[in-house]
Amino acid sequence: MRIGVFDSGVGGLSVVKSLVHHQLFEEIIYFGDTARVPYGVKDKNTIIRYALEAVEFFKNFDIDLLITACNTVSAYALDEMRDASRFDIVGVVKPGIIATENALRSLESEILIIGTQATIASRAYEQPLRAYGFCNITSKATGLFVPMVEENLYSGPLLQATMDHYFHNLKTPDAIILGCTHFPMISDAIKHYFNHQSTMIHSGEAIVEYLERHYALNQKFPTTALKFFASENPEGLKKVADKWLAL
Repeated sequence: MRIGVFDSGVGGLSVVKSLVHHQLFEEIIYFGDTARVPYGVKDKNTIIRYALEAVEFFKNFDIDLLITACNTVSAYALDEMRDASRFDIVGVVKPGIIATENALRSLESEILIIGTQATIASRAYEQPLRAYGFCNITSKATGLFVPMVEENLYSGPLLQATMDHYFHNLKTPDAIILGCTHFPMISDAIKHYFNHQSTMIHSGEAIVEYLERHYALNQKFPTTALKFFASENPEGLKKVADKWLAL
């Protein structure tokens, strides 16, 4: 199968990393809208417009499936993207919700959802989890993590200070939903901050489980051809891809 992966910037490469690791696809075409990142501070109509432009980009390729790796787009624009597309489109929010439900044994579990301002404001994770019965949910916009990851700051005093800023008054959660595909790159630091007591819900791993279950992906491909495109500085995107996929 040949698939597309769309993200507002480089964050979706964490999803690509999981897809390559599990050998699910023969070819992956990645498009990062690096000229307009981040999406998480933009209004709904703008997010939808950008997402529909990405659909038009992928119409230039004969893909079987498009994965919207951006949580913000998954929260706001999936229906519009599907209406405009001739191929299946899967977002990362629903798989993340399912993974959280499967990971926790008690509805009393403490859940922390972190993401961009737009993703948190959408309540795309929180509402379904509350409907399922979880009652101890904290949602927190942590947008400063996005530019830090873009600058390759995966550890160090600046990241520590930012985590203190966001997390200092929180209980240690049983699960942390990494509601932005940038955040897996700092998941080790976040896990350490909470003394390794929290289960991390990673969009890449969650969507692998979802795809295997819903698309019966039984064939494994020993190598995956990768093509990278960006709306700005594609060479910069490729350099980040080389680094992230090697970690």
